[in-house]
Amino acid sequence: MKKAQPKTTKSHDTVNHPAHYNTGKIEVIDFIEDQKLPYHLGNCVKYIARAGKKDPKKIREDLQKARWYLDRYIEKETVDPAGGGVV
Repeated sequence: MKKAQPKTTKSHDTVNHPAHYNTGKIEVIDFIEDQKLPYHLGNCVKYIARAGKKDPKKIREDLQKARWYLDRYIEKETVDPAGGGVV
């Protein structure tokens, strides 16, 4: 037996389609998955895309979070000797 799913509209679905990630033609998660971004870079995109949209008073905080993930990615970036790529 299927569980009844709560009825939500796209504009009010804060779990599956939060408005602060849904302001362009595609959702941020769709872009991240399409580009196959690693975790850290995906979070950079997420925080940059939502900067000021979730809470207009926290633009700086969102951008600082994006920078934190980018800095962490750069610190951990190493070259894979087998493939020559970044791991």
